[in-house]
Amino acid sequence: MLTFRILNNVNRSVSAFQKNSSALKHTIDFSKVPKINECDLTEQFVRGSGPGGSAVNKNSNCVVLTHIPTGIVIKCHTSRSQDENRKMARDMLIAKLDDIINGKDSVESQKKMIEENRFKKVEYKKKKRAEIKEKWKKREGLI
Repeated sequence: MLTFRILNNVNRSVSAFQKNSSALKHTIDFSKVPKINECDLTEQFVRGSGPGGSAVNKNSNCVVLTHIPTGIVIKCHTSRSQDENRKMARDMLIAKLDDIINGKDSVESQKKMIEENRFKKVEYKKKKRAEIKEKWKKREGLI
């Protein structure tokens, strides 16, 4: 049940990544995303650092998550809410494990490849448009 909720959060973060295209969700392969067991984690709550004054100095809402089999330590203090920080730390851990285990097939590298391909298409269209415009100017005698 818990791993399903964590994977669901990862899918939601990918949805937030989609800016213009809904096809991105269908092109990324989520089948290799690792699942984590709660028994493999140790979780600590510590005081965070940074701006915030007494809200940061008195409350222990920073989450330090340790994955015992790999020794990966994730520290998350992006929100003032301890529950949100716990969820974000688990998402960060899954992303880190996915990057280590799958390498080029990880979700992040797949997103990066899609963005690079999109950028290449845009650049190609710009060059083609400039070339057509240049030919038109020569043909019309504007140059």
